[in-house]
Amino acid sequence: MLRFATIGSGWITDSYIRGALDSGLWELAGVYSRTEERAQEYAKKHGARLTFTSVEDLAACPEIDAVYVASPNALHYQHCKTLLEQGKHVICEKPLCSHKAQVEELQAIANERNAVFLEAIMFLHLPQRKILEEALAQIGTVSLAKIDFCQRSSKLDAYLAGELPNIFNPALETGALMDLGVYCLYPALTLFGKPESFQIHPLMLGSGADGAGVVTLRYPDKLVTLTYSKLGQAGADTDFQGPQGTVRVSSISRLDTISLWRKDGSVQRLYGGDAKYKLMGWEAKDFYRYITQPEETREEYQRCCSLALDVAELLEALRRQGGIRFPSDQA
Repeated sequence: MLRFATIGSGWITDSYIRGALDSGLWELAGVYSRTEERAQEYAKKHGARLTFTSVEDLAACPEIDAVYVASPNALHYQHCKTLLEQGKHVICEKPLCSHKAQVEELQAIANERNAVFLEAIMFLHLPQRKILEEALAQIGTVSLAKIDFCQRSSKLDAYLAGELPNIFNPALETGALMDLGVYCLYPALTLFGKPESFQIHPLMLGSGADGAGVVTLRYPDKLVTLTYSKLGQAGADTDFQGPQGTVRVSSISRLDTISLWRKDGSVQRLYGGDAKYKLMGWEAKDFYRYITQPEETREEYQRCCSLALDVAELLEALRRQGGIRFPSDQA
């Protein structure tokens, strides 16, 4: 059993902890927070033995093997770098960084320290991804894919009331593209590779963050549209269209409710769904495998690293094209 710590204390961290513990492969040994009071409170909530208010102390602690990072986007680079330089294995919430060069640097540090550095993307680790890929093979070459993740932010009302929540603050390198848009890019690049061209139409907010957007990816034989929003709740599914039918997915991030709609009008439901913590548990299981079985999982892990670079590169290019700027961007 490996010992892990967490950075971040929101609901996503709660779900990851529950999923990791449910796997039976991990022990929650410590938690980090900026204040001792919050660290103690969170440690008590989840049964952790150790608390940290310094990332440097966490990185140096010999009782921690790996760290789950769910700090604000703008802190990912420095937090991950500090941990990796001390040889800690790191699984970091998406997006890893706002710049491809930073991801490359962190991956190089991880390689030098024989550490695993993984982006926390459920899509790559869910067993039902095989169901999706097998269904796509049945419909022939996809000509049009519409990948959607529109989910009204729980912080939208606060923003509309004049506050500036983290998710709508460009200083923290957030916004719709860097949040829900990542969930759309991963399946597109995983299933179809890099596009030959792309176009983005962001809906910008007064804060300087994007609240929603539409991205079109053009391939030689297909178009892939990505729609994502923090401003409204979608009722439409993701779907992949081919000459023999359509594959529909109700939630692209969770791969819930996968169904095959054949050209003769028949419909076959292929997969239902599962609890969020169960889905995140698959990430934790693969993270464990990459650490404990490096030779057996090398190709799979390298595929994850390569995709992380491709996603970071495209995110940066899309932001540049769409005028989505962060303080860390070069002038």
